Amino acid sequence: MEREPREVMEYDVLIVGAGPSGLSAAIRLRQRAVETGQELSVCVIEKGSEVGAHLLSGAVFEPHALDELIPDWKEKGAPLTTPAREDHFLFLTETKAHKSPFTPPQMNNHGNYIISLGNLARWMATQAEELGVEIYPGFAAAEVLYDDNGAVKGVATGDMGIGKDGEKTGNYTPGMELHAKQTIFAEGCRGSLTKTLFERFDLRRDCQPQTYGIGIKELWEVDPSQSKPGLIVHTIGWPMDPKTYGGSWLYHMEGNLVSVGFVVGLDYWNPHMSPFEEFQRYKTHPAIRPTFEGGRRLAYGARALSEGGFQSIPKLTFPGGLIVGDGAGFLNVPKIKGNHTAMKSGMVAAEAVFDHLTGGSDNGPEVIAYPEKLKQSWVWPELYAVRNIRPGFQKGLWAGLANAAYETALKGKSPWTLKHHADHTTLVKASEAPKIVYPKPDGKVSFDRLSSVYLSNTNHEEDQPPHLTLKDKSVPISVNLALYDAPEQRYCPAGVYEIVRNDDGSDPRLQINAQNCVHCKTCDIKDPTQNINWVVPEGGGGPNYPGGM
Repeated sequence: MEREPREVMEYDVLIVGAGPSGLSAAIRLRQRAVETGQELSVCVIEKGSEVGAHLLSGAVFEPHALDELIPDWKEKGAPLTTPAREDHFLFLTETKAHKSPFTPPQMNNHGNYIISLGNLARWMATQAEELGVEIYPGFAAAEVLYDDNGAVKGVATGDMGIGKDGEKTGNYTPGMELHAKQTIFAEGCRGSLTKTLFERFDLRRDCQPQTYGIGIKELWEVDPSQSKPGLIVHTIGWPMDPKTYGGSWLYHMEGNLVSVGFVVGLDYWNPHMSPFEEFQRYKTHPAIRPTFEGGRRLAYGARALSEGGFQSIPKLTFPGGLIVGDGAGFLNVPKIKGNHTAMKSGMVAAEAVFDHLTGGSDNGPEVIAYPEKLKQSWVWPELYAVRNIRPGFQKGLWAGLANAAYETALKGKSPWTLKHHADHTTLVKASEAPKIVYPKPDGKVSFDRLSSVYLSNTNHEEDQPPHLTLKDKSVPISVNLALYDAPEQRYCPAGVYEIVRNDDGSDPRLQINAQNCVHCKTCDIKDPTQNINWVVPEGGGGPNYPGGM
């Protein structure tokens, strides 16, 4: 298919992704421009149908970075309305819940807020636009553009109206090229373009492999008798086996709303395990089920989380651009918080980019001051102090808890840094792992995948090239099914991957239901042969999470 000429838009700074880090960068850039009387054009593009549509988070929010970015956020109506009031930390067995007599210090939420991250992003987008930032939702960045010297010069959005056969349909609209002096990649965890930058510029050469978790979440309207705004409950233990990292959250918000979620480390070992089913089973626990009885499930979603922390942070800059937020991996795992660090990384990047572009001299194509400024900020020591806690769980729950207590007592001053392993390498063969029989959903507190995906408001144009691509179409059967019993059927929380057969059970083949995809990126991470490659669909496709998420 011959490509038509694409319209070109020019900016000083282009930001890919309208999450907390990208919007923080945009706001700080324009703040500096206004403060100094400089002309600086800033554009943010977002693949979701609107700002916040693809944001999924617990979220208990630490306002540290917001205090710095917009000190008068209360007066400006930021949607932080439910202060954290009470923390509970539970260890679950199959029938009992044992409350810890103390809350781990990283989980002390005094001064924090239970929020909708999507609503916070929508509010931040308004603040950015009032400062002169241009924001374009529904623009999916599909390709990184490079100049003649190999430096990033911007991105191109995907063509719209391309059919499954790769040919133009009657709705064809060519993509656009957005050029900038500097491009800030704020795509979030496992960004499809960020991944290509890692490879092209060898940005992961001097860091540990990134490790991930899959977070699965529901929003409920509960019976008023069960609503306790400000209550925060975290659990470990059942239903996870002791070798697998994972846990849950329950966050009580105003309006009888409760956010419930479950995180499973994607370095899990048993190919028969289903993170989705573990989450559904968790809600049936005697200490958890009463919260939801008589309530109504409003929304569902899933998203991968970067859990590698300090030792997995890549090189952050390259000619023409830089990486911020969870795309780089600034999540503080013991705190179960990453929005404050993501925002701060965006703010620090903005300061460095602004100085680089307005300094009055030729500083070259790379903003080398950004990582140095980040190391001088509070983000670096915060992540360094907890660097050994997540990898300590590679030897199981009890060893992990003991190591976490030790590291907390020493405040991260142990003379070593533990290592990570790549999540796709950790599955054992299906024949070597016990099968797991999950209970059927009861339709009251536990549910199936398809009814869950329906609540995510996921939508994709069906007549478009697949955005879930296979490098080798034979591998799903010859390797994944043969050795691991096709784990993609279970690790995907949206029922995208399905082994179908003839009526007599012959001719197994992989069916990809791409329209179900909630953009969690788990398949791109966990596939044991790294044969699945997630690329962006048409802009505006994917989930549309409501404000309460």
